Amino acid sequence: MGHPPGFAQMPADANAMWDELSNVSADGLRCPGLGWPADTNGTMLGLGLGPGPAPGCNWCCCAPLYRILAIAFMATLAGAVVLGNAITVTVFLGTRQFRNPQGYLKVSLALADLMVGVLVVPFSVYTEIVWMSSGGAAPVWALGHSARGVVGAGGWWRPCHLVGLVFAGCTFVSISTIFLLTAERSVAILRPLHKDAVVTRRRTLATIGCSWLSAFLLAAAPLLFSDHFTLQYNQCSRMCNYAPLPLPPPSAPSAPSILLLFPAFDFTLLGGTLVVNALSFSTIRRCSRKRKLLVEADSFPGPPRPSFSDIKAAKTIAIVTFAFAASFSPIAAFVAGNVSGYCWCTFSFFAFWILASNSCCNFVIYSVSDQRFRKGVHQLFGKNLHALPEKN
Repeated sequence: MGHPPGFAQMPADANAMWDELSNVSADGLRCPGLGWPADTNGTMLGLGLGPGPAPGCNWCCCAPLYRILAIAFMATLAGAVVLGNAITVTVFLGTRQFRNPQGYLKVSLALADLMVGVLVVPFSVYTEIVWMSSGGAAPVWALGHSARGVVGAGGWWRPCHLVGLVFAGCTFVSISTIFLLTAERSVAILRPLHKDAVVTRRRTLATIGCSWLSAFLLAAAPLLFSDHFTLQYNQCSRMCNYAPLPLPPPSAPSAPSILLLFPAFDFTLLGGTLVVNALSFSTIRRCSRKRKLLVEADSFPGPPRPSFSDIKAAKTIAIVTFAFAASFSPIAAFVAGNVSGYCWCTFSFFAFWILASNSCCNFVIYSVSDQRFRKGVHQLFGKNLHALPEKN
């Protein structure tokens, strides 16, 4: 049996185990030892890159009708993500009242989502179309190799090394930016007199730059500091995903567990965000009770209270936080199950694309809960309409 360059030789009984399991449908299927057997052509069946089906790949994810529907969904999502986030960036950068630390953080969040709509989703659409037109044979560039010396035909670099890093990096940017937005709003609510001195434009821009750099370094860490991982297109999730390479027995159990650092990092930031939100809203609740007790609140001396706009912005950011946490939770569950050895083919598609769909949610949230943003959108399209030449 042939194996791709750089992959460890599989045990003799691996093929028998694969043959036994390959006809079993179903999510919850346990992967044979996290080391995927290769077929006679040397392609990686376990990662969905060969002419055969991916593990647990049944009619509901591999049938032609399902693929067509998936492509239609991806194309629609790409258009919605690009349009919504392009409008968001234009409104926040083009409106003077949004040129503040909060506005710059929201622009950073929108740019991360925009990169997903411009690069990640269209690449999946293109790959699926090529895959269907080739009769189910995997394109050569869909295969992945280690970034530190495991080289195959055509060199070590593959498009997934860019697309997969962009998706992972933008996910980390989104999480860190949501945390920074929450921290900025907490300063405005808990210490309104110190807000302008603590949260400055220069500090905000420097923090945004650090968050982008840290996010992409974290995303690239498994490829840069280990030969045990690759990024390649997965037939189940329809995305470029991290994949552990088959390893000798001493390394095999421990290497994939490194991927658990990703959900651990993400949920640490999300947990911190929820704690900060809880502190901010407890302060808002106390202020609301004081206003109810005092008939004429302005006539009584007391500590400064957060403004109505600060409270409204805090509520909007809390909605953004909960929406992202809800969309990221399936990915965390999938990563934990995958590291444990379970092949959840159908679930992986929904998990990754629920997260990708979150990239168009923030525009909807701003449009519903932020009156100033709605006004900015109306002004944007109003100016564009006035700029059109009148027909005779």
